Amino acid sequence: MPKEEWGPSALGQAPSSRDFASIMSLAPPQSSSSFPLPKQPVLAGSVAVAQTGGTEGVDPSLLTDTRNEIRQLVNEVAQLAASDATAKEFYEGFLSRVLAAMAAVGGAVWIKQGDGLQLAYHANLPATGLAANQELPAHQGLLRRVAETKQALIVPPHAAGAAGSQAPDNPTQHLLVLAPLMLENETQAVVEVFQRAGGGPTTQRGYLRFLVQMAELAGDFLKTQHLRQLRDRQAVWQQLEQFVLAIHRSLELLPTAYAIVNEGRRIAGCDRVSLILWKQGRCEVLAISGLDSLDRRAVQVKRLAELTRCVLKAREPLLYTHDSRDTPPQIEAALQGYLDQAHARLLGVIPLTIQPAKTDQPVRASELPIIGALIVEQLSDDRPASDLASRVDLVAQHSASALAAVLSHQSVLFLPLWKALGSLGAVASLRALPKTAAVLILLVGVIAALFLVPADFEVAARGKLQPADRREVFAQISGVVDKLAVRHGDFVQAGQPLVELSSHDLEEQLTTILGEQSTVVEQIAATERALLDNRSGQGTRLTAADENRLAAELLELRQRASNLERELALFRQKQQQLLVVAPAAGQVVTWKVEQQLLHRPVERGQALLSLADPAGPWELELYVPERRLKHLAAAQAMKPGKADRQPLEVTFTLASHPGMTFRGQVVEIEHTAQVRGDEGNTILVRVQVDKSQLPDLHDQVTVTGKLYCGERSLGFVWFCDLLETVQSQVLFWL
Repeated sequence: MPKEEWGPSALGQAPSSRDFASIMSLAPPQSSSSFPLPKQPVLAGSVAVAQTGGTEGVDPSLLTDTRNEIRQLVNEVAQLAASDATAKEFYEGFLSRVLAAMAAVGGAVWIKQGDGLQLAYHANLPATGLAANQELPAHQGLLRRVAETKQALIVPPHAAGAAGSQAPDNPTQHLLVLAPLMLENETQAVVEVFQRAGGGPTTQRGYLRFLVQMAELAGDFLKTQHLRQLRDRQAVWQQLEQFVLAIHRSLELLPTAYAIVNEGRRIAGCDRVSLILWKQGRCEVLAISGLDSLDRRAVQVKRLAELTRCVLKAREPLLYTHDSRDTPPQIEAALQGYLDQAHARLLGVIPLTIQPAKTDQPVRASELPIIGALIVEQLSDDRPASDLASRVDLVAQHSASALAAVLSHQSVLFLPLWKALGSLGAVASLRALPKTAAVLILLVGVIAALFLVPADFEVAARGKLQPADRREVFAQISGVVDKLAVRHGDFVQAGQPLVELSSHDLEEQLTTILGEQSTVVEQIAATERALLDNRSGQGTRLTAADENRLAAELLELRQRASNLERELALFRQKQQQLLVVAPAAGQVVTWKVEQQLLHRPVERGQALLSLADPAGPWELELYVPERRLKHLAAAQAMKPGKADRQPLEVTFTLASHPGMTFRGQVVEIEHTAQVRGDEGNTILVRVQVDKSQLPDLHDQVTVTGKLYCGERSLGFVWFCDLLETVQSQVLFWL
């Protein structure tokens, strides 16, 4: 059992029996909010009186000083009782001052615990001959009698115990002075003072009277403490009432989660509270106090979920402080990872479990189903408050109850349908029965129409109108655009120059080849002249080996000259490719040709211009979302019927003429999906149109079209997008 101790004190000798009562003429105590704790509880006047054997012969000024010191100690006890001191601070100060005033050997305070008394605080107890952990049944019986009779006692040294007991009530050689500490006529503690024996009856009565007065002052502290506890408890109950109302106000998951963390933080008295949902082995962070929303992809949120997962797998609560050294190894890595992000100095993870229905069989905590966890954190102080554990347990119990109710409610099959039907209860009363029947008949009729009434099913798509005969003009070689021979809207003929390019690299390579060709020609001429001079006998006569060497070099030079001629021909062709000509007759439809091309570098294969034949047929290019491809395939497989509309017939409108509708027919469906700008991944569909039915034609006009894919039920036509989303995003994952 816990005991509060402090070291031995240098206590003075007991005064004589004749003069202690005269010293105890006490002044009324004064109240104050502060108090000093004496470090040396020795009264010189009491010692002097004891040494002289009475008040005669004692300096009156010393006697007055002693009375004043005792009054001061009593005032300090009264001030201490009226202050906001904790029980530990009060009893330590109370006991030290009482022993100092009585010049006693030692003392102890026994706190009532259940049916017995436990040693809570003591001073200089070893000097009395008793050990703090010594079990003395007779002495315990003496303490219980004081507590039960509520009367102060004086027990002589080695006093015999109760009848039938061989052990003495007082096993020490000191005089015991005992007094109960009362609260509302109930004993809360017993103060015990070990005084030196030898004093007369008057002195002993003075001891007893003084200790009773001090016990009354201690009772004032107990009253103050009790009132403070009642106020704190009332405040907690008010907060708890608000908390319970808030977390049970809604049966929706997120509102309940945010109510738990925000209201729970006030009751727990910590800096931050988080709520985690345990779902099929995964942890999901539902809410964090002080935040209206959270990003579940954030590193701190992910690490909090991982830490909670490790703790819940262990099925034991976790309490971490800044000085913790015994963290389980399976949790340590996740804990440090989260603390690196959150910088919490105190962290608690409390599993939330579902309590079973009333059963005769005991259920261990490790067997209870887990639904989540409550995380409490302190960011600036790692010392938990004295009642933090009880407050957090209270929040956790009510949070688990509210969360379990919400999850149970959310798990009801077809919950939205039952809510809707429940809201019709007032409508279905007898008074409103005709109206209710009419509404139900109308509702049934609408549902039947959604399934039975056929409607045209059309796939919407966007695209553009353009001439069917359309060609792109590409650069056949890399270079820089020097000249433009055409502009937007110009009509050109086949072979007409369009763009002239220049290439410094090509010119440099051509110059290099011409230089090499000239050098090779000169080397060939010099070699032939040397061989001719040797054969005619002019100049120095060559040996056979030198003549053969020159002949071989001549053959090599002639071969190199031939290769250079072929390279030069290729470069001449590349020079001709610098002039880009029209591949066919048409109209230039590229917008702002000069701004896009003039003096700009181009690469081989880059599209430079677009040519179209506006006099020829026109067509639509529609970009159909890939998710609609199955409907187009089904329409292709349909046989043409006698109906007014044929499969894959297209109805479209032009952005330039929004009030007019035109028709066309699909002629080709591309087999490869491609990403096309804002349209996303789409299938290209070419639609043939009658140019004579169209107004003034403009290339690349935006088109909105609808492709006829047969007849389907009215409900499918209206809710096709919703059905496909449910199939791909919901049913696929079930």
